[in-house]
Amino acid sequence: MRYCLLLTLSIFALSTTYAASIEGRVLEIDSEDRTYTLELLKSDSKVLVEGETVDFRVGFGDAGIDYLGRLIRAKASEYGGRWNLEQVFPLDGPGAKSVADVNRMLRRETATMSRRKFVRQGDNLPNFGMIDQRGNFLQIRELQGRAFVMNFIFTRCQVPTMCPASSTRMAELQDQARAEGLDKLDFVTITFDPAYDSPGILAQYAEGFGMEQAGFHLLTNGDTQVIEDLLRQFGILTMEEDGTINHTMATLLVDKNGRVAFRKEGSKWTVDEFIREVRKLK
Repeated sequence: MRYCLLLTLSIFALSTTYAASIEGRVLEIDSEDRTYTLELLKSDSKVLVEGETVDFRVGFGDAGIDYLGRLIRAKASEYGGRWNLEQVFPLDGPGAKSVADVNRMLRRETATMSRRKFVRQGDNLPNFGMIDQRGNFLQIRELQGRAFVMNFIFTRCQVPTMCPASSTRMAELQDQARAEGLDKLDFVTITFDPAYDSPGILAQYAEGFGMEQAGFHLLTNGDTQVIEDLLRQFGILTMEEDGTINHTMATLLVDKNGRVAFRKEGSKWTVDEFIREVRKLK
């Protein structure tokens, strides 16, 4: 098992004067000022009162997501002289109920699985529901009809040979596939750190690695049980201890029918070998 560092944002913690968990309806978005105006519907704070309308500063990734009119959950913190939102997750929107239903079925299936069973080469993917970097609810079966490469990462990983290297190769693989006319190939990255990796964080991450987001689906879920079930389904082992996430890695090529055509264990895979496997699908 290899190691990835899970860093604590100590500077943020020192500068924060107040923090709360909230839910609210997004009434206005100012993308240039990176501001959401929320009607507060739930709050565990005595300062942020339910029923109030409050302006919040958001991160660069969240500022580009159209949450207008939608219900969100987030952490609200007061620092820099204003209220700020982090860990923003949508709670409603098209497909939200279907995603919840699908994940309940996944939970039941995963609970009865043998410890030796997981999705291998030649198997079909189970259906599951996630939230992408645009804040959209998505079932993995919606990608059927197009092949895709799928991997697992977390954005706070600081070990160069692990998640950052895998994400760099995914972006390079996307570029190479486009250059070779394999434009019907999509890409899926699933985080196993959903407590931190919100859609907005994933959007920033994709931009940082130069991923062409039109064909890239970076997926998270505000329900950590869903992520645990997926890691179990795909045989990815993780353990958090002393500020680190220890984990195994796997990268999969899924054909247009939802079958795993190729599975590569570990962090050492090449763009060329996946290009060869994609060509075989044609």
